[in-house]
Amino acid sequence: MDDTQTGNLGEWIWPSAFLICAGWVIWHMPAFILDFAPPDSESLFAQISGLHARKDVLPDLGGLFGGFADVVDWGALILIPLFAVLGARSVVVAPMEFDKWRSWDRFSLFIGRATMIMIFSMTGVMLYEVLMRYVVEAPTKWANELTLWIAGFVFLTSGLYAMQQRCHIRISILYDVLPRPVRKIFDVLSTAIIVAFTVGLVFGSYKQVFVNKFYRWEMFGTAFDPPIPATIQPMILITLVLISLQAVANLIADWHLDPEIYTADEIDEEEIAAIKRSIGVE
Repeated sequence: MDDTQTGNLGEWIWPSAFLICAGWVIWHMPAFILDFAPPDSESLFAQISGLHARKDVLPDLGGLFGGFADVVDWGALILIPLFAVLGARSVVVAPMEFDKWRSWDRFSLFIGRATMIMIFSMTGVMLYEVLMRYVVEAPTKWANELTLWIAGFVFLTSGLYAMQQRCHIRISILYDVLPRPVRKIFDVLSTAIIVAFTVGLVFGSYKQVFVNKFYRWEMFGTAFDPPIPATIQPMILITLVLISLQAVANLIADWHLDPEIYTADEIDEEEIAAIKRSIGVE
């Protein structure tokens, strides 16, 4: 199979299945908190168990192994890494994507596919809300918060995909006029700064994010009451770690490559040509 030309159905199935399982596990995270690390404080234990009782989609199943998470919760948790592996293996690079990718880029490419599906999902939620509000005149209580929640994940995960694609904003006026050995020094410095920033942020905010937000499973406080603070803030740190690892991988992969320098006209022509190839127009 030509990994640079044709896609496959798996690029839709596996990211969609991954997102469904991840969404299910996130929604039922209070059950896993109570099973894996039950709070010592009685008030906090009562708070999280109360959240679990209110948010549990299948309350009649009962917990597995004498705990709080039921068989569906455990099944979704187990399937997340399986679908991630299958999705990464099914990735096919599109003509307009970065063509000098390596095998370790498959996970970032898979996350990019999942991000695209989240955008479709977010659009579907907004269209449904418009229909219910202005046609049926029965607006929902959850569409706005769900859209904000998905958009937060899209904003973060698209950063990982942008790093892998080398399409993040770069000011390269000075970089382009330097000889290649000096450019490599700049590449190392920029990657080191990214890693140092990530280490500092994770070290400085770990307790605030994972203890005060995630472990307490802080909710949004609306009628729908999604756990936006408990999920988005940890996702910021997780995404930063992944972006740093991808930056290091990019540095290794691009070490012996000659950086390409484009003028504005050349960029436009190449983008137009890539778009034509993607839709089968010569």
